Amino acid sequence: MTYDHSYVEDFAPAAGVLPPRAWLDDDSARVSLTGDWSFRLSPSVADAPDDLKDPDTSGWDTISVPGHWQLQGYGAPAYTNVVYPFPLEPPFVPTDNPTGDYVRTVTVPADFAGSRIVLRFEGVDSRFALHVNGELVGWSSGSRLPSEFDLTNLVTPGQEARVAVRVHQWSTGSYVEDQDMWWLSGIFREVNLLALKPTAPTDVFVHAAYDGGAGTLKVDSDVAGTVVVPELGLEFATGEQTAVAQVEPWSAESPKLYDGVVRTDGGEVRIRIGFRTVAIVDGVFTVNGNRVLFNGVNRHEVHPDRGRALTEQDMLDDVLIMKRAGINAVRTSHYPPHPHFLDLCDLHGLYVVDECDLETHGFGYEPQAPDLPNPVMDERFKPDLELRMRRMVERDKNHPSIVLWSLGNECGMGDNLKAMYAVAKELDPSRPVHYERDTHAEFVDIYSQMYTSPEDVAKIGEDPTSYRGLPFILCEYGHAMGNGPGGLLDYRELFEKYPRCQGGFIWEFIDHGLRKSEDGQEFYAYGGDFGESIHDGNFVCDGLLFPDRTPSPGMLEYVKVIEPLRIVADGNGVVIGNRYEVLDTSHLSFRYVVEVQGEQVGGGELSVPPIAPGESASVELPVQEFAGQAEAWVTVIAELTDGTAWAEAGHRVAWGQVRLDEPAGRSTTAGVGTAGTAPTDGVAGVHGITVGGVTNARLDVWRAPTDNDAIPGVAEAWREAGVHRVQHRVVSATTHETGWKVVTRTAPPALQWGLLSTWVWSRLEDGLHLDLTVKPEGQFPATLPRLGVTFELPKVDGVEWFGAGPNEAYVDTRSAAAVGKYSATVAQLQTPYVRPQENGHRIDTRWAVLTGAEGTLRIEAAPDLFGLTVRDWTSADLENAKHTIDVKPATTYVTLDLAQAGIGSNSCGPALADKYKLHTAAASLSVKFS
Repeated sequence: MTYDHSYVEDFAPAAGVLPPRAWLDDDSARVSLTGDWSFRLSPSVADAPDDLKDPDTSGWDTISVPGHWQLQGYGAPAYTNVVYPFPLEPPFVPTDNPTGDYVRTVTVPADFAGSRIVLRFEGVDSRFALHVNGELVGWSSGSRLPSEFDLTNLVTPGQEARVAVRVHQWSTGSYVEDQDMWWLSGIFREVNLLALKPTAPTDVFVHAAYDGGAGTLKVDSDVAGTVVVPELGLEFATGEQTAVAQVEPWSAESPKLYDGVVRTDGGEVRIRIGFRTVAIVDGVFTVNGNRVLFNGVNRHEVHPDRGRALTEQDMLDDVLIMKRAGINAVRTSHYPPHPHFLDLCDLHGLYVVDECDLETHGFGYEPQAPDLPNPVMDERFKPDLELRMRRMVERDKNHPSIVLWSLGNECGMGDNLKAMYAVAKELDPSRPVHYERDTHAEFVDIYSQMYTSPEDVAKIGEDPTSYRGLPFILCEYGHAMGNGPGGLLDYRELFEKYPRCQGGFIWEFIDHGLRKSEDGQEFYAYGGDFGESIHDGNFVCDGLLFPDRTPSPGMLEYVKVIEPLRIVADGNGVVIGNRYEVLDTSHLSFRYVVEVQGEQVGGGELSVPPIAPGESASVELPVQEFAGQAEAWVTVIAELTDGTAWAEAGHRVAWGQVRLDEPAGRSTTAGVGTAGTAPTDGVAGVHGITVGGVTNARLDVWRAPTDNDAIPGVAEAWREAGVHRVQHRVVSATTHETGWKVVTRTAPPALQWGLLSTWVWSRLEDGLHLDLTVKPEGQFPATLPRLGVTFELPKVDGVEWFGAGPNEAYVDTRSAAAVGKYSATVAQLQTPYVRPQENGHRIDTRWAVLTGAEGTLRIEAAPDLFGLTVRDWTSADLENAKHTIDVKPATTYVTLDLAQAGIGSNSCGPALADKYKLHTAAASLSVKFS
């Protein structure tokens, strides 16, 4: 008999599965099927043998569950952002449909007798059929949702059972799982064999509300029993609502949970209760009556080695990183996460937008043809989509951290979405519902947009009646691809100005680079690195964290922008503003540090009275004795007084820096001493100007395009203007009383515009002074990537500098940069973006000392501050590299920027704001070399 694979292309979501229910912490017996399974991969459904009734697995391989087969040596990952990697002709999928068979035996414990025996899969991609002891039990899809099968009549307690699972890479379900991520297949979440006693609860719904100090609690259970909450002295029947006179509410800032238990004759369910009420009041989203400002991130489940098969430690790592960063919310883009992650959000305090396992981006937002509607407007998909919503809400309904349900992502509009909204409201009317593509706010409770410009955010904030007056969030903004995102401070100011504009979620939390090695060198791979014919390149690497969960400069910038205190100058002191939702500042300790020219000269504890949420206090600083000194700065730091579950005592929560003196017209020479002798010769050559130890100095107007530059219209326009291939001509070279004057023209071939530069080099007792003036001429481009001086040095090992740091910063990513004295190796100055690009710029440098085997070179602002970049390769090397291993250290190249364009997030966001563009205009720089 030929095996029937028709279910692979069935519009139905499943067959033979049990109704969805809550994910419970109960005392039912269970056997974990985590570990090694026998495995066989067939290249297509047609090639999959008809032997699952009793397969001989003696010649099969072994694979780990949970896991993806592509990451265990079978097939290859593939990445697309929008397009499907197969033809659009639902319900059909390619004949070449890799099919993996998993087989293992499990001994059913004898004490399972008398129980309903259930096999539960937490996640399988994309569709699978289950066979037990040779019998087909059923099949299911919905990759990031659980599926349960009743095996009671198929297995015998005390005996072995043979479990066979046939998993298909592609199915009709794949049409609604077009999320922006790697296509990866297999049993990637846990599998458990459960014994459910007939008199034990198997589904529980906790309803815990809060209002003005009091709470109400009701617990529904499919088996009647008793609810006990020892800390509150409560004991009452399931199904009854109980008033609680005094209760501490749950919020992201103060995630109080009460332990309780539901008891029946047959068993217990442990519950964690968070009293909180979500409401929309006068167009403002509130939790427990307090306005919420979402300082959030979009989080995919990903690990560079395991893909979406995360461990509990991986999930804890993510939550702790978020909490320590001041992130208070997470959108589970674009599917429900592992339920343990939600437990951690409950425990540590994160607001969650729980998103259904649905995206159909590759169809576009409107029907492409009358016979090819988007699945959300295709009646044939309605049962699947309704069930996906039901499965998510039922599974996750008991998590206080979940404050919004989300229907899915980027599916256009259709009646199936309205049906999903109705399902959510039927099951749980207590939570609002989100969906971004409901552009007219017809059937959502929150109005949402993606990548809206600050100007348009302001328009929404100024018009409280637009979009039915609903609260407004940016479900995605600040696209963190490569070097970026920039301009985050502009958004924060709007979120704080307009009550209706309630923050948003950075896209996204972590790069999805997969670890790969070539010729013994390890790097992170992205789209196209596994031979995909259709892919979206490094668009999969757009996170605030690098694939190994190291924070990027973009993450450090976000941490500073969203910190819960605002510390700004106020006469002889500072104003400290508390932007917490519910916490005052009594859990924080304050101290200050005074530095002059980067050297600490004072500091101590700072007495700050408790500041209530939303309030501010002026605090005088005991630093008047330093006020007259040049480059005197005081940094005020707020730290945790005591350790928490997510950070140790002393963890920095916020900081602010205030300059005590007026900016001087000229920085002083205090700092590291100089070495070497004054130059005695100067040469204007073909490649640049060589003076003393400064070799081949030339005007530089190009940077290795960032991901935000690389979109059409930005770097493309610069290339059309020839900025990337300018040539240099010496117009004249003369001497003057103390040095040389060189005039150069920097211009692209085939075009008539150029930059006329006058370089005046003057000998000093201890070095050399450069006065550089630049004037554009002809039909020059409106903007430039950068304007600076690049020169070469023998290999430099270390750099010390006084200026902004310690991390890279640009004109629109400088919030996290503090003025101070720093040091680093040249390697440490580089940021290892998965796709190499412009990086490492230190803005507002006062002086820098570069040290190598051949001596030191000091560069000092005289008086102009400059941007400093030091690296062991050229911009062209960076531009031509695909991965970090492609750039090889050689000569040291130093760039002193007069200015450089901002970063923005234009790779998937608004254009760079005009105020951050580098407009082509006359400019000058004065620096001293010694």
